[in-house]
Amino acid sequence: MNSVSGTVYDSAKQISPAFSEVRELRNYRYLLAQLVRRDIVTRYKRSVLGVAWTMLNPLGTMLILALVFSQLFKTVESYPVYILSGLIAWNFFSQGTNAAMSGLVWGGSMLQRIYIPRTIFGVSAIGTALVNLLISIVPLILVMLFTRTPIPWTVVFLPVSILLLTGFALGFGLFISSLAVYFPDVAEMYQIVLFAWMYLTPVIYPENIIPEKWLSIYRLNPMNAMLKMFRIPIYEGRIPTGPEILPALLWALGMLIFGWFFFTSKTDEYAYRV
Repeated sequence: MNSVSGTVYDSAKQISPAFSEVRELRNYRYLLAQLVRRDIVTRYKRSVLGVAWTMLNPLGTMLILALVFSQLFKTVESYPVYILSGLIAWNFFSQGTNAAMSGLVWGGSMLQRIYIPRTIFGVSAIGTALVNLLISIVPLILVMLFTRTPIPWTVVFLPVSILLLTGFALGFGLFISSLAVYFPDVAEMYQIVLFAWMYLTPVIYPENIIPEKWLSIYRLNPMNAMLKMFRIPIYEGRIPTGPEILPALLWALGMLIFGWFFFTSKTDEYAYRV
């Protein structure tokens, strides 16, 4: 127990850094909103088309992939919708976790000058990616209308899908950010991991082409469960069943808790390492 300027601090009553960080993040919510706004404005302020690139990027990628793979996977109905629904979810995860990692590394100088919650870089990066994801749903709707694919009522489940994906991306983004602070090569290696991870995830191909003997291992891929949550309400036009929701829920909660506690356990060291 310490006393400074008449104020008594009981070290035994100090809360865990993980819970303290949540409280501090709430106190700095205005700064968090400004960081998200800055990221969006900075990204598009010099672009002629501006925010439209958020819609054109997945749309252009979808067109290329559809032209290349449409004959190979011609048994997949509404293949452009299948690809685009997967790309939107994957791009959110990829862009969000990348930005969370680079935000902490490049924001190191700020950490050395002033106090701010260390998690704010990761949370703002995922927040920016979330805005981009919501904008990207617009071209998906346009593609569905153009290909005469019915827009099912089950899209009302999408907020749940997005919430699960956001939780998983935030937890993984915080975890990979911590590693990048201690091991700078992680940032470069992560690009290779993402490239391989995408092709191990059914973004552009259907899951039914996977040999049955490999399915049990294949389904250990957490992004497989996340993409299902996003794609089922849109492409299959139904609400995911309990056995389909459970893996995504466990991955989202597990990674969020693990990533948050792992990251916040080392917050006092970041200012001296970045």
